[in-house]
Amino acid sequence: MRLILASASPARLQTLQSAGLCPEVVVSDVDETVVTADTIPELASCLAEMKAEKVFAQLGEPVDCIIIGCDSILDFDGKPEGKPGSREAAVQLLQRTRRRSGVLITGHHIIVATDHVQRVNRCGKTIIHVADLTDEEIDDYVATGEPEHVAGGFTIDGLGGPFISGIEGDPHNVVGLSLPLVRQMLADCGVRWTSLWA
Repeated sequence: MRLILASASPARLQTLQSAGLCPEVVVSDVDETVVTADTIPELASCLAEMKAEKVFAQLGEPVDCIIIGCDSILDFDGKPEGKPGSREAAVQLLQRTRRRSGVLITGHHIIVATDHVQRVNRCGKTIIHVADLTDEEIDDYVATGEPEHVAGGFTIDGLGGPFISGIEGDPHNVVGLSLPLVRQMLADCGVRWTSLWA
């Protein structure tokens, strides 16, 4: 069965590959800036759905495929924090979040197309505790360019790892794809995780 990741994220691809899967990447190019929702989980779910569904439509709705779409957003004080997009925004975000905690929410949308099409949409949530970063550490980290392009302005699997003092929940969810959640979502569609091992 064809396994497709509807995401340009190298971290999501690496997460699946490290877990024994061999997905192909098809980027959806969804304009995330035009999407609104009443809650942050609904926003993450909606964006994940849009990505997966756009790729499904681009492929001509094929049979015998699984498409996984994801989107991550940091819920910080009830405000959604996506990718900062600039160095200035990344500095401001890290200054606000240091010594504090937020919830990293990742929406997951899976399409399983066999003789019929099944769709499942769920969110993973992980609490993130940000370390007491100095201004110099923030400046040095932002100078690498990494924080501009990741949800919440940090990674745990890259240069930002030392700046996260702890998490509560699934660490894979922070990287951008919850392996336990995806396994269960696939199981709900009758797909055994181990059957996808490369």
